[in-house]
Formats: sequence, structure tokens, C-alpha cells
Amino acid sequence: MDMDDDFVRQVYVASYRRLVGQLYGVCGDLGEAEDAVQEAFARAIQHERKFRRTDNPEAWLRTAAVNVSRSRWRRRVLGDRLQRKAHRTDVQPDLSPDHVALMAALNRLPEAQRQVIALHHLADLPVHEVAVAVGAPVGTVKARLCRGRTTLAQLLNDREEAHHA
Repeated sequence: MDMDDDFVRQVYVASYRRLVGQLYGVCGDLGEAEDAVQEAFARAIQHERKFRRTDNPEAWLRTAAVNVSRSRWRRRVLGDRLQRKAHRTDVQPDLSPDHVALMAALNRLPEAQRQVIALHHLADLPVHEVAVAVGAPVGTVKARLCRGRTTLAQLLNDREEAHHA
């Protein structure tokens, strides 16, 4: 099952960084985001025919990466969660303070809300594509977006008030 290296390379070059950025918002951990996207590319190679026939290779990869991320999250035990939270405090030096604050606030949202917020706002996906990516009905995605935005606004507002106090 040899996939044309040129096709994979082109999709990789065009999509990898963007997908990692989107998955970072979904899972809240840069290393996990990179691993999930790499696993998605491995699955694309495994499912060569299906991947080549897709109308939107990046959307296919994003869905695969979100599924990888969700599966891994489900398998984690409490100790793994605590360890991951300890690593979330690592700040990337080239991120603005607002971006760091946004990521910190996103990490405080429930997983389901964080996923839909990240895919809709960071990946700029329409609601129906977010629904497909997370495997939930459109109405559920809309409800999660609404609750997530409300909580996110409060978290960011609390931060801003504490900053000015």
C-alpha cells in the first residue's frame, strides 16, 4: 500500500501546523496535539484509498486527529490528568499574554465545551462540521458552544478584573 509521497508531503506541508494549532485548542496540550495530528497522518497512509477520495483531506485529518485525541483522553486515569495539568503551565515564549490567557481559560472548560469552542472559533469550522468532527448532533454542539462561550467570557472577565485590581 504505497501512497504517493508527493501527495502526502503536499497535504502535510499545507495542513500540519494549522491542524496542530487547532488540536492544541481541542486537547489543551501541545505535545498531545502534535501526536494526534501525526497519528491522523499515519491513518491517512493506512487508509490510502479512502483518504485520496476525500474532497477535503484536511477535514479528514482533523476528524481523525480529534478522534485520536478523544480516545486517548478517555483512556487516561486520574494520575495522568494530574500530570498533564502540571505541564499545561508551560508557556510558549512566542505567545502573546492574551493568547496564553485564552488557552488557560479554555483548559478550564469541560472537555466537550473546549472541543467545540476550539473547532468552531480556532479552526473556523461551521457548526455542522464541528458536529461531524466530535460526533454529536448540531443542537448539542450549539448548546455546548453557548455554555462554553458564557463560561469562557466569565473566566476571561475574572482574569481581567483581577489584573486591574
